[in-house]
Amino acid sequence: MHFHRGSALATPFAGATFDRGYMLHVWINIADKHALFAEVTRVIKPGGRFGVYDVMRTGPVELIFPVPWATTPDINALAAPEVYRAALRASGFELVAERNRRDFAIEFFRVPRERMARAGGPPPLGLHLVMGRDARAKVENMIANVEAGTIAPVEIIARRAA
Repeated sequence: MHFHRGSALATPFAGATFDRGYMLHVWINIADKHALFAEVTRVIKPGGRFGVYDVMRTGPVELIFPVPWATTPDINALAAPEVYRAALRASGFELVAERNRRDFAIEFFRVPRERMARAGGPPPLGLHLVMGRDARAKVENMIANVEAGTIAPVEIIARRAA
């Protein structure tokens, strides 16, 4: 495995380099979805597949802040699935599948919440150390937003047009 440093909006790869690609919880940090998808289109070979797994806006209620990716609304780049679909299509992708993973996320977070409640707090090592002192609030707000239907992780699979 090799790691390359660069911007998602201008990757250090030649055009049509990859047969497949994916992004996991990246797009919530980048406001210009069209520029991002244009770069993905550039590096994915025609006929190649691309997967997105990201938290997306799924309801009209205002988001409770802070959340893990944004402490305040002014730095939040969250978008609705239709924005992703439109940007994918505009960049030359065909949608293959889409799945809202809200129920999965609720169940996924239930287990660590119960474990932390029994232990009286988070483990000594974990993602909370990276998120800072307000990690608990960020995670609790994210879960509350998911449970309210305001946001959900959404999985989209697309194929670049040949």
